[in-house]
Parts: sequence; structure tokens; C-alpha cells
Amino acid sequence: MLFQVGGQGARPTFFEMSAAQQLPASLRAALSYSLGVFALRRPFLHKVLDYEDEFFAFLMSVLESHSLRTTDGSFSESLYGLRRRPVKVSVNRSSPGAKSNDKAYDSALRKRQKTLSVIFLVVLPYFKSKLQSIYNKEREARLQASLWDQGEVDEAGFVSDQQGATSQAHIETTNGEVSHLTRLKTNFAALIGVCYPWIHATNEGLSFAYQLLYLLDATAFYSPGLHVLGLHVCRATGQELMDSSSRISRIRSRELERLRGPPWLKTMQRVLLNCMYTTLDYAQTGLIAAVFFFKMMEWWYQSAEERMSAPAVYPPPPPPPLPKVATDGLPLPPDRTLCPLCCQKRNNPSVLSVSGFVFCYSCIFKSVSQHKRCPVTLVPATVEQIRRLFHDL
Repeated sequence: MLFQVGGQGARPTFFEMSAAQQLPASLRAALSYSLGVFALRRPFLHKVLDYEDEFFAFLMSVLESHSLRTTDGSFSESLYGLRRRPVKVSVNRSSPGAKSNDKAYDSALRKRQKTLSVIFLVVLPYFKSKLQSIYNKEREARLQASLWDQGEVDEAGFVSDQQGATSQAHIETTNGEVSHLTRLKTNFAALIGVCYPWIHATNEGLSFAYQLLYLLDATAFYSPGLHVLGLHVCRATGQELMDSSSRISRIRSRELERLRGPPWLKTMQRVLLNCMYTTLDYAQTGLIAAVFFFKMMEWWYQSAEERMSAPAVYPPPPPPPLPKVATDGLPLPPDRTLCPLCCQKRNNPSVLSVSGFVFCYSCIFKSVSQHKRCPVTLVPATVEQIRRLFHDL
């Protein structure tokens, strides 16, 4: 157990369950990003990205099967110290000759429950991802068909130009008729386009309802899948953690004892099994460290790209030279707070933008209206170039 979130009792908090549920999605995003970065240097990795759903489903099936087999919890649940327990606990006799009241309660998961858990954790999300992909392609094709009047659209909504080039699928035509296989594909894609929004809305609505009820302590099931399986998630005790370690040791000892063949073959099998055991043991820590590492690398790359793409910042240009007083212009008073026209303290100070000198508003308005120029520099000006000042020195 790497993390311990607050809360008391065996029932996990809502935040523990939420974090455990969101971990696979975060792990997939990190793996996809890391493979995309490596594919820039190693183009053959693009083949893995083309089958991203299958690759991630295979990886999670290995991790989930190993975690359920050794800890009775999913990969993300065991990371937070959680375990799955059946709602109906079976009762076993402590020994064949024990009394009738000596009962031992077995809360471990059965093989069928572990298999169904893997189906709910891996297989169903895989099919949902594939349906989402088909729905997105169908929706995109229909959108393109509605925007491109010059394109021809087949029954699946895939756009093709007037020369017969197809953009989404290989369409087999014989004397202008679509083949039977293509029609099945197009009908299936159209069916997914109609049904998937309802399936997705139903799934999200049920998940939200269960999570809300779990938050309000109205149910012991965090998701509909756990309710269907008849399992609830609880915190693992210290004794259970020690028992899981001993159970792993017993399972691996039995597997090593079952090796058959000549000594050299048994040695190779033992080395391979030990390598597999070591990989699975450090899978949780390694994958979480990889997520953190690649998130940091993503942040670093984005910051570097922003710095490289940011426009160069140049120092501000020097201010223009001060306007010169014309020889025949009005002389400036020695006191800068006085108006050059009336030689009184400025009232309603206003600046003439063509020269920058400040006057009384009434004085400069009359002067510019009459002479059409600045009285100090004799630069041509208009009354539209007079600006009121709300703060005067």
C-alpha cells in the first residue's frame, strides 16, 4: 500500500474510491503520451499506437488478473490498500471433526468472482472504447457529409469524392451495387450511431446515481458493476496485508514445484518465472512513477515550447525629443504650474497632443479655434487634439 487516505472503519471514503476509479484512465493517458514521444524517434511504435485499445486492454488484463489473484483487489484498489469482499460470506468448517458451532468465515473471492471482475474491469471498458471510436467516426463522417456538398456519401456516412476515392472505408462495388459485407458494416455503424448515445447516457447516469448514494452513505456499492457482482470494497487490515504476502509466497512456491523437464529446462523456466514475478511485483510502483515522470516531462516540454515560441521582448524605444519653443511662439512662464496663455494657475488643465504643453482648457480652446496652431511651438493643431487632464502637477 503506497497511499493511505483519511477515514475511519473498513468502509473506504468517496475520495479513495474516486481516485482508484480514475487511476486507469490517467495511466492510459500517460502511456499513450510516452509512446507518442518515443514514436518520434522510433517509428515502429506507431504500430502500437494504431492498436492502442488492444495494447492497453492486454496490459490491464495482466495487471488486474495478477492483483485479483494475489490481493483480492483490482490493480488501482490494491494501490490504495483496498480489497474486494463478497456480500454473502461463505461459511467453512474449521476442521472435519469440529463441533457444529465452530465455524470459519471465508471472505476470499472465488475464481468465478475474479473472472467476472476482470471482465468488468477490462473487457467491458475495451468494448466501450471501441464503440466510442466507431461512433466518433460515424459522427465525423456525417458532419463532413453535411458540410461538403460536392462529396458523395455512402450508406455508412463515409465521404467519398466524385472520382470514387473513399476516406473512411474500402467500399467494394460491383455494377454500382455495394457488397453484402460492406452493407453489414454500414448498417452496424449506423446502429452504433443511433444506440451508443443512449448506452453511454444510461451508463453514466447509473454511475452517477451510485456514486451519489455512496457519498450519502445510502449504499455500500460504489458502482453498478460491484452491485451486479455482489462485491463491496473495504480497507485491508494489517493482518490481511501480511496474509496476502504469505499467500503470494505459497502460490509461487507451488508453481516452481510443478516445473517439469530436464535440469536445464527447469532452470530456464525458473529464471523466466522469477523475472515475471519481479516485473509484476514492481508494476504498481513502476507504472505510478512512470506516470509522474512523464507528466513532469510533459510540463517541461510545454514550458520549453512556450519559451521558444514566445515572441522576443525588445526594450521600449526612447521617448521622442521634447518640443522646441518657436522663436515667434509664446514664451513659457518660469513656474510650470501656470498657463502660458493667461499666466495664471491652470484651471481645467488640458494638453495639446501635437506639442505636449498644458494650458487652461478655455484658453487653449480659444487660441486653437482662432489660430489653428499651438501657441508655443506654432505647430498646426485642431480642437480635436485637445485632451483633458484629470491629474495635474
